Amino acid sequence: MTRPHPVLAVHGTLSRGVFAVVVLVSLAVLFAPADDVPSSPPGVDKLVHLLLFAALAGSGRWAGARAGVLAVLLVVYAAVSEVVQGLSALERSASVVDWVADVVGVLAGLLAWAWFGRRARH
Repeated sequence: MTRPHPVLAVHGTLSRGVFAVVVLVSLAVLFAPADDVPSSPPGVDKLVHLLLFAALAGSGRWAGARAGVLAVLLVVYAAVSEVVQGLSALERSASVVDWVADVVGVLAGLLAWAWFGRRARH
């Protein structure tokens, strides 16, 4: 059995800490009131969604979460975040396109983790 490259190995407290920080950043980004969300050119918010969920997926894998379980949890988290944005006093709107960007980000993060893991072993 081949071992992962040391950089990609699960690093216990460090990897879990990084994942926790990324989760906290996601909570701040996804659930900030509309007044606290900076304006940006069209499409930038989709890129933010994609990168945020890629970071959640990558840091979650580094922390040792299994890919399938992590993917399901992140897709559900993305959907719940959109529902909360649409129904809450945050004065934000739910968006299927944002959810799709989140899902693409999850897939990108998982694929990047797998690709770099394979490359590092060779």
